Amino acid sequence: MKISKYLLFFALFSVIFIVGCEDTEGENEGETEAFDRREMLANWADNIIVPSYINYRNSLQELVAKKDNFLQDSNESTYSELTTAWLDAYKNWQHVSMFEIGKAESIGLRNFTNIYPSDVSLIEQNINTQSYNLELPSNFDAQGFPALDYLLFGIAEGDELIFEKLGEGNYSKYLDDLITRLFTLTDLVTEDWINRYSAEFIDNDGSSATASVDKMVNDFLFYNEKFLRAGKVGIPSGVFSGNKISSAVEAPYAGQYSKVLFLESLDAVENFFNGRHVGSVTTGVSLKSYLDHIRTQNGGSDIANDITAEWDSARLKTQVLSDNFMTQIEDDNIKMRELYDELQKAIVLMKVDMMQALNIQVDFIDADGD
Repeated sequence: MKISKYLLFFALFSVIFIVGCEDTEGENEGETEAFDRREMLANWADNIIVPSYINYRNSLQELVAKKDNFLQDSNESTYSELTTAWLDAYKNWQHVSMFEIGKAESIGLRNFTNIYPSDVSLIEQNINTQSYNLELPSNFDAQGFPALDYLLFGIAEGDELIFEKLGEGNYSKYLDDLITRLFTLTDLVTEDWINRYSAEFIDNDGSSATASVDKMVNDFLFYNEKFLRAGKVGIPSGVFSGNKISSAVEAPYAGQYSKVLFLESLDAVENFFNGRHVGSVTTGVSLKSYLDHIRTQNGGSDIANDITAEWDSARLKTQVLSDNFMTQIEDDNIKMRELYDELQKAIVLMKVDMMQALNIQVDFIDADGD
């Protein structure tokens, strides 16, 4: 009887101890597995997206001012200032192009800003007839930075002939309309982020297909795949068509800026991935943080490091390229294809390894065979 009491006590104590351990382990698991998606969204909105849009809008304000100066007095100096402002705004565009979400998505900002190659025949038709509606999708490739590239560098041979032709008549009106529209659309998106959408974006911190993280990660992946890899490198170098299309590079008429714009875009995607604040070396919670957190919990490969290593390799491949991608493709396309291969490796890591680790479904369809 005495032994039975001891056995009963021991059995009861064992059950209490096991249950207590399980409860404690459950609490610890909850603490260690949690990742603050809201904090990541706040870092994206407050320290990257909104400041990038403000910088871009400011550069467009400068472009508007330089355009006004040029149209008042078309000469070598005002033309040079105008083209410099165009390039600065174009570079700043690379830092917001990936954020096709919210108001930018609803108005199709990217389509109205940077569809290239531009349709020169349509641009000339619009200029000659003065009958056009830049709000129509049919005019996507007759406006934005690519159309300005043609107007500023391609309508005549030599700077002097260009600014003389551009500074008067229908050409000057089209120049005015294009730059004004760029600023108007950007101001609309920027103000929406500041006054409304930023709070909505941060509050939508769930893990569904319609939540901000899932949508933003998909937009980020889509931009890397379709615009950085394919648009800037793959399509012009003939990866998809089998024939190189050198005229399909970004800014073909200016010539010497396609490499600059590519590197600006590569910097933008890597800064976003690492959560780097605009204009600072400070980094906040980011996709890299998220992937590192998952690796800490579950083990596995260092996906974040693998992705950034491929971007570093892409930069090395870019160093040997001409500043003019059109010339590079015509003279030695193999090196452009090698750059594409490095970008493709990063895409596979993001589209497969990263998306699986984050448990996010790809929400777009492509036929690239990734």
